[in-house]
Amino acid sequence: MAEFEFLIFEVEDHVAWITMNRPESLNAIHPPMQAELDHAWLRIRDDEQIWAAVVTGAGDRAFSAGSDLKWRAAQSDDDIRAHSRAGVQEAQAVGFQRGDDCWKPLVAMINGYAVGGGLEVALGCDILIAADTAQLGLPEARRGLMADAGGIHRLTRRVPWHAALGMLLTGRLLRADEALRIGLLNEVVPAADLRQTTDSWVREIRSCGPLSLRASKEAAVRGGGMPLAQAMMADFPQAEALRASADFVEGPRAFAAKRPPVWRGC
Repeated sequence: MAEFEFLIFEVEDHVAWITMNRPESLNAIHPPMQAELDHAWLRIRDDEQIWAAVVTGAGDRAFSAGSDLKWRAAQSDDDIRAHSRAGVQEAQAVGFQRGDDCWKPLVAMINGYAVGGGLEVALGCDILIAADTAQLGLPEARRGLMADAGGIHRLTRRVPWHAALGMLLTGRLLRADEALRIGLLNEVVPAADLRQTTDSWVREIRSCGPLSLRASKEAAVRGGGMPLAQAMMADFPQAEALRASADFVEGPRAFAAKRPPVWRGC
């Protein structure tokens, strides 16, 4: 029996590739897919043989169109409200949308619409690369909803305040070039070049020490919530693990010997 029904999960050279796989519904996220996304995120976080991850959507039309509103519409009023409350209470510490303690690099390869919950998945990643055909937004307010799976809080921390509120309070979608201009994306490329460009980013990530990446990400995330002086004096757990590792010795030795380092991730 396959581990996932609505995702494709593959690991190659210490990199996990996660594909949301409901192309017939533009990879819309319903509760079973959400549960699988949360499980995939936990596996990435906890599997020491996974050093980085890329998430994308099946097909060329959508990364993810967000919450499956057709599924919602088929539920009773009470079921819709109960599911929303349960999502906030039970999933707040895990998953691409709400997880906050996965220190491995996460890349979003955005191949089409990334809206609502789909954009929230992308915002849970560290590097966002999009096709020039992509459109991004949080249109929940147009449906009488709100982007409460991390979207509001991540967006307002990623882009200028007025840009974020302009998106949240109109529900408008941004073209990829607009999203790049406000700093929401790292790179925009022709759709035909998206996988090749993502592979290039992954190769650069893989050239770095995996423990160095975790330590750097943890320091950036946790230190970002501290006053500067406190952050500069803080000693985070991933930094301690880095200094105790074989990789901490391997990097300088490889540099001195003028050879590529051989990372062990320990």
